[in-house]
Amino acid sequence: MNVFFLPFKIVAEIGVPEILDNGVTTAKSISESWDNQWLDLLQNNTSENLYGTLTNVGVFFAVGTLLFFMIQWLRDVLYSEYSRPISALIWPFIVVILLTNTGNGSVLSDLTLGVRNFINTVNQQVLTTADANQNYQQALNMGVAEEVAGSLLRPCQSLTGEQQTQCFVRAKEKMDILWQEYRNLYGDKTWINRLENRVNQIAYGTGNISENTFSSLLGSNIQTSIKNFLISLQYAFQNLIEATMLLIAALGPLAVGGSLLPVAGKPIFAWLTGFLSLGIAKFSFTIITVLTAAVIVNGPGEAGNADPDLMWFMIFMGVLAPILSLLLSGAGGFAIFNAISNTTSWTRERI
Repeated sequence: MNVFFLPFKIVAEIGVPEILDNGVTTAKSISESWDNQWLDLLQNNTSENLYGTLTNVGVFFAVGTLLFFMIQWLRDVLYSEYSRPISALIWPFIVVILLTNTGNGSVLSDLTLGVRNFINTVNQQVLTTADANQNYQQALNMGVAEEVAGSLLRPCQSLTGEQQTQCFVRAKEKMDILWQEYRNLYGDKTWINRLENRVNQIAYGTGNISENTFSSLLGSNIQTSIKNFLISLQYAFQNLIEATMLLIAALGPLAVGGSLLPVAGKPIFAWLTGFLSLGIAKFSFTIITVLTAAVIVNGPGEAGNADPDLMWFMIFMGVLAPILSLLLSGAGGFAIFNAISNTTSWTRERI
């Protein structure tokens, strides 16, 4: 999910358009960097490459476990009337095929990259449905805009007289640029007009704005730091999912190489379950994000008299949504593992 937010503390030093452009560029470059890392790891499958080295280790594991497999296979030939041994012969062929290096990578690396691309495609389709990604950006920036306004107005609070008036005017001029940038992104939204009116009331001393509303808009440095931290947690979780998927992908050859051990739970099943579980976590986080952002944008975002405190949204997306996504991925992974195991047992009984 390509998202961005405004760094609150540097708004006064850098132009707002540059901040917005830098945020988009940074999000895009990180996404492209992960894509390149996957390609470098899985397609550049030489002996000097990490994945190539792990593939060689996987082959070593396969050769080592082949002895145990043959012992079990001969035992089954003597006691199982050939039906089970014949079906068991499938596994050596599967292992050999998956670990065979075709020049640009092994069959396993191509399949792994294909599954990852499928997960990302589905995830992107969820984001492109009903402008879901824009809704998330808009919901996030609804809370961010208040902090930007507060960071610009807060220094004026300690001034008096003409100095305070001039400070408010300068802050409003910078905020006018931000409002225009937001309107260019999202259109003439109610929440933008509402926040702009509140800033104008403070800057010009007009209207009937309560002390609580005034203090809420100005906020504090601690509140700003907390929101920054919570937003960073969201990005950290998304990158953690990507890094963990890449780590599991790299360990694929070891799981395949150890699958000739004569045990009921094949390592390749556990590896595949872990990989797909992280895909479920990625889907879950995206869906939770889309639904929650839609509630914010279509609810308080369109209500002219609303004065929402969006700290709950930051907490939900930075802490609770990742936890919920991992719980759902754990339940989904358990179901996938049971399905694979039951399918394998059913196939073995009929071959």
